[in-house]
Amino acid sequence: MPGPVIETQGLEKRFGRVRALDGLDLVVEQGQVHGFLGPNGAGKSTAIRVLLGMLRATGGEASVFGMHPWRDAVAIHRRVATVPGDVTLWPGLTGGEAIDTLTRLRGHRAPASDRARLIEAFDLDPRRRAKAYSKGNRQKVALIAAFASEADLYILDEPTSGLDPLMESVFQAEIRRVAQRGATVLLSSHILSEVERLCDVVSIIRDGRIVESGSLDQLRHLRHAVVAYRGPAPIGVPIVDVAVDGERVRGSVAPDDVPAVLRWLGEREAQAVTLTPPSLEELFLRHYGDAERVDRARSERAKGERHGEELLAPDVEALAEPEELTGPIASTGVLPSAGPEPAARRRGRHAE
Repeated sequence: MPGPVIETQGLEKRFGRVRALDGLDLVVEQGQVHGFLGPNGAGKSTAIRVLLGMLRATGGEASVFGMHPWRDAVAIHRRVATVPGDVTLWPGLTGGEAIDTLTRLRGHRAPASDRARLIEAFDLDPRRRAKAYSKGNRQKVALIAAFASEADLYILDEPTSGLDPLMESVFQAEIRRVAQRGATVLLSSHILSEVERLCDVVSIIRDGRIVESGSLDQLRHLRHAVVAYRGPAPIGVPIVDVAVDGERVRGSVAPDDVPAVLRWLGEREAQAVTLTPPSLEELFLRHYGDAERVDRARSERAKGERHGEELLAPDVEALAEPEELTGPIASTGVLPSAGPEPAARRRGRHAE
């Protein structure tokens, strides 16, 4: 049985006094679509650069296809397609030339049919020069170059950054296509919903180390929804991590408990009910953050929600019954107390 495609044990990387990786243990098996989750600054990009031989580890062990990332970087790159989080292209090349250059640098040559199909799917104009591309279009060039390569391993660092929702759906279809072919994918992201849709296994990184890893079924707490409403405190109902701010209530609900919670809220005529998936940052705060950070984050969120409601609330005085108008109304339809009609309006009316 072949060993893991990617394996790290106690991997460390220090930049001076800063410890970017602090004993990272990561295992990615062959054929997996593996989600590498963490907030910005958790160490995801540093780990990827070490795996690609772009940075030399300070300590610990790492292997890709059983090879050493630093010593065997050239051999590893022949089997790997990558998409960095911030794509930089040669400004004088067209998009099509950049795609060809990227694939050839990896020792690949994209089949013309695949290249054309991907250019059309991602809606890219390959004739424009890279210096005229937006961030989203630069990201498309890197994605097309990666997916046009018949690689054994795809390492993608925040690959949908800058893409619109339609292009994100194209990206997800391509991930499924390469996975069906038997390729392995390491998908680094901070977008929980994206990882849930695509990944078989999830590893969560925080402060340079893996804090939890497993299949989505094993990590069911990731799927807890966030419920917010105005109404009574939740007593005798399965809402956890409750935060109350005046009439505003916020908490978490397990998937199996959602129907019971919604029924309870309906019976008590709760107002402004919302049910949303948790953000990754909220999951980290709830499961791995300290209590002070959790309380501070919830307090700030509640203030923002109250401010939003105040902005959206109707002006009660404006909606009240108008007072009876008295006094003669001129033939122009303007009350005498309204002051003289603006000159611009008079000119427009006479022109009619």
